[in-house]
Amino acid sequence: MSAPAEIGPSQSPVTADDLDLAVRLAVAALREAPQAAWRRKAGALEWDCWETVEHLSDDLFAYAAQLGPRTPPLDGEVPFVWESRRPGGPANAVHASRAAGPAGLVQVLEACGALLVAMVRTAPPQTRAHHVFGVSDPEGFAAMGIVETLVHTHDLAQGLGLEWSPPDDLCARVLARLFPRAPSSTDPWPTLLWATGRGELRGRPRLTAWRWDGTPRAR
Repeated sequence: MSAPAEIGPSQSPVTADDLDLAVRLAVAALREAPQAAWRRKAGALEWDCWETVEHLSDDLFAYAAQLGPRTPPLDGEVPFVWESRRPGGPANAVHASRAAGPAGLVQVLEACGALLVAMVRTAPPQTRAHHVFGVSDPEGFAAMGIVETLVHTHDLAQGLGLEWSPPDDLCARVLARLFPRAPSSTDPWPTLLWATGRGELRGRPRLTAWRWDGTPRAR
């Protein structure tokens, strides 16, 4: 295994509290969505808004599950069954009951976020677990969960007609943790959208392919 990347003193760690904040802000925003809007497409995604919340919930659940075993897997995912409920839909282990309506859907998101928050708080910092972009640690999984939450809520806000602008300091911390080569002289939220293929940035074209670096950082 390669040596952990160094992190500068000005780059404060990403914490379970940061993740909890991201989920709470997303849940509060989504609770304002009009009842009739959930079948709309979520931004540029091929999924509707309901499916996108299920996908986000599933991301948070899956990250918590990766950290859960006493000896987490380093070469693959904990083998839950992920399945799509329609051609082209997201392949999830988590699905919300349609009978519970949007309020139930958002509750599923809140619960899955809480699972990841709890795992990040309790997993020893030396824990390592598999992710498709590389083995990471609890802080890395917290940062991944935050990015998933912030950018998918952006997608959802476009489809649902909501305002969404997360805190700059939160965006800056996850950029430093997962996108160390992203510009540091631009506003953090537009930079995070650019780094995840969702916008242009001061003359930089929209990215057509992107990935983060979850490598554990030496502190």
